[in-house]
Amino acid sequence: MASADRARPTNKFTFTITITSSAAMAALLPAFHSLPLPIAQLSLAVVLKCGQSFRWTVLPDADDTEYRLCLRDRVVCLRQSPTTLFYRAVYPDPQPTPTQQALRDAETLVWLNDYFQLDIDLVTLYDEWSVRDPVFARMQSRFQGIRVLRQDPWENLISFICSSNNNIARITKMVQALCTQYSPPLLSFPGEDAKYHPFPPPSVLSEPGVSATLRSLGFGYRADFIHRTAKMLVGIHGKHNPSEASESWLVGLRNTTTDEAREELLKFVGVGRKVADCVLLMSLDKKEVVPVDTHVYQIAMRYYGLKGTSSSNGKKVNMSSKIYNDVSTKLFNVWGDSAGWAHSVLFTADLKSFASYGLPTPAGPTSSPQKILMQKDLLPTLSMAPLLSPLKRTHSEVIVDNPMNAGDDASLTLSLAERVKRRRRVA
Repeated sequence: MASADRARPTNKFTFTITITSSAAMAALLPAFHSLPLPIAQLSLAVVLKCGQSFRWTVLPDADDTEYRLCLRDRVVCLRQSPTTLFYRAVYPDPQPTPTQQALRDAETLVWLNDYFQLDIDLVTLYDEWSVRDPVFARMQSRFQGIRVLRQDPWENLISFICSSNNNIARITKMVQALCTQYSPPLLSFPGEDAKYHPFPPPSVLSEPGVSATLRSLGFGYRADFIHRTAKMLVGIHGKHNPSEASESWLVGLRNTTTDEAREELLKFVGVGRKVADCVLLMSLDKKEVVPVDTHVYQIAMRYYGLKGTSSSNGKKVNMSSKIYNDVSTKLFNVWGDSAGWAHSVLFTADLKSFASYGLPTPAGPTSSPQKILMQKDLLPTLSMAPLLSPLKRTHSEVIVDNPMNAGDDASLTLSLAERVKRRRRVA
């Protein structure tokens, strides 16, 4: 800073004002609290970006990335170091008194433990899966900290109705548009333009005109699914603001069996087996459930000996009930009672967007040798790359990137021979 002042002395006063202003704005926000939590137990960079939840705002920073989620009465902010989770909650005006602040901070900590299910020892689960599964054993150290979220069932249900034949980026855009359109902003941060909106309740999305508005926002056929599902939920289970009975009923499915909860979810418009199973796993405590799409089907055939039908001449294979059940049963037998959790790790590891995750950064002309050395100390070498890494795939395969939330009819893996035949036909 001193050298910058000497180089441009005429800017010194302006520079000082800017720093003071930023500090003043930062002082308006509560300080971060710390929770000892190694990254092997939770990796925010993966868990919040792998297609489980779609409302986290990511604020990249050279020193520390921040993640924010708007709840109904606060915005939760998270940062992370290799050994610690940092958290704080920001509230709308009027600001809480010191006593109220302490109570609300305790509520935020309870929410964090529940949302990330921190009572579950992820390292122990990884060790158990590695003993049962040599495929998992080869990639566990590179993809640490991937756990299943325990989300609000209503938000989870609507988000995955949006996921049909879709990708993570577009689902995120749709869910954010839904919140902006139907939920008033809770707050904005000092010095920032962005406003943070809670997720709208069922009673709001059940009102007349919602379907047409969502279509105008680019939801397509999903607009009608969302509106009709909200109407069914409210019509059958009632509404009582501010705590809606229909939402309470959905939460109550956590106390039913997996089959009973699935049967209820399948009654809603736009909810098929895969969407229902995503909700069962990610918000209703059914951790043994393995959501299956064609991407997971290919993983089961490629690495776990499941016999199936590959695509022919580039055509999509219909995800029949038999195929779905065969894949789900096979992977449950491999991983056991927490099969849905293990599935989330394997699925994320095979995503194109995480192809280089956890690998040492190649040294370049401007790379810091000390930084590269630290990365090698913390991460496995290339020889330990998992079986699911693109580096380990056979040359006869090209994987079509298909996120966890993609539709059941997403494209399958095409062999190199099939791709050549298609090119010849086109030629």
